[in-house]
Amino acid sequence: MNALKYLNGYPAPVKEQVQTLISNNTLAEFLLKRYPVAHEVRSDKALYAYVMSLKNQFIRKSDPLSKVVYDDKLDVLHQALGLHSFVARVQGGKLKAKNEIRIGSVFKKVPIEFLKMITVHELAHIKEKQHNKAFYQLCQHMEPNYHQLEFDMRLYLTYLDISGKLY
Repeated sequence: MNALKYLNGYPAPVKEQVQTLISNNTLAEFLLKRYPVAHEVRSDKALYAYVMSLKNQFIRKSDPLSKVVYDDKLDVLHQALGLHSFVARVQGGKLKAKNEIRIGSVFKKVPIEFLKMITVHELAHIKEKQHNKAFYQLCQHMEPNYHQLEFDMRLYLTYLDISGKLY
């Protein structure tokens, strides 16, 4: 098993530093020092309110969201941590479109910074469908520390893979 599968795109020196943290059994300590507390957004209702507050703050005029939920099957089925889906249906003579955001249930018990990072990522997909320059600029507009949080979240996922423990 590749212990650093979440860090495949990173340069060798970065992976070596992470491998050193793993070898010294200090990865958990490193993460807990940076992010000591898990958030309290545990229910789908609370998640919807949290996502809508971010949406209304940063991309108010974008398409509405019809559903925001934690999804237990997401990471297994889609190899994803969050999923934005756009569903269009014909109802009578009208075309109805729905935006849905599903967030992996692994994010129920993580620091709020990681939840915000994945939420920002999925909200950005409402405006930008592809992972292009405009997409990442929008992510950074909503969360200036987006890239660092994404890296730290990848460290956390690596820790979960190795230890099997949540925070």
